[in-house]
Amino acid sequence: MKPDKEGREMLESAHGLMRSMGSSRTVTIASVNSLALGGGCELAMACDFRIAAESASFGQPEINLGIIPGFGGTQRLPRLVGEAKALEMNLTGTPIGAYEAREYGLVNQVVPDHELFDTSLSWARKLVQQPPLAIEKIKRVSHHGKLSKGLEQEGKAFGEVFGSEDAKEGIQAFLGKRTPRFQGK
Repeated sequence: MKPDKEGREMLESAHGLMRSMGSSRTVTIASVNSLALGGGCELAMACDFRIAAESASFGQPEINLGIIPGFGGTQRLPRLVGEAKALEMNLTGTPIGAYEAREYGLVNQVVPDHELFDTSLSWARKLVQQPPLAIEKIKRVSHHGKLSKGLEQEGKAFGEVFGSEDAKEGIQAFLGKRTPRFQGK
């Protein structure tokens, strides 16, 4: 199956942004107050810290569209929650709540909804006081490993399924609010 050009370009752009977040001197904090599904969950995972409101939920529902996570979900999720939970989330598409996300390591802290902004700001105030060079080196060493290779493989697989008949059916079914009929094509 030939990778879809549009999907490949979108994927490379997202991977570039998220990799630059990991290698930047700037510490990133995701403040999640609602749904972080698919690309939103992947963007949150690319951040250094994730603070969640009690009402937040996280998931990788791409399987329900006939595609796979393409912005790091097959690579960052297992690094954060473990292989078994990541496989469950990626293969079932079932989201988890904020407290379960905290239990598995996807979220650093869960707070009441009305405290999310203040808590995130408090984290930012603390982190901005840390030495920038040390932050940069800690992040660089912490993110060193096989992530780039994994993202490369994810990108190839994403490109292959993004242009598939199943992907078209899954997306059309989602938009039409009906159950998809996947055929493995």
